[in-house]
Amino acid sequence: MKKRVVRKEGSHIVRTARYAECQKNQAANIGGHAVDGCREFMAGGQEGTDASLSCAACGCHRNFHRRVVENEVVGDSSSVN
Repeated sequence: MKKRVVRKEGSHIVRTARYAECQKNQAANIGGHAVDGCREFMAGGQEGTDASLSCAACGCHRNFHRRVVENEVVGDSSSVN
């Protein structure tokens, strides 16, 4: 899971992305809609490798999992006089 820091006037916003349930349509080739039930992305290898982009639970690519971005404000330097 990568963290990304965005700076805004005196404060830092840390964005952390995690990947939730799989949304890959397993029945697309027959005209239906069915998902496999994978509840959360688990990387198949260490970060930075090709294996880290495939899910160890369902075998699909990370892009098929719903992305959840969490923001956290760190170091707010606003002062009250």
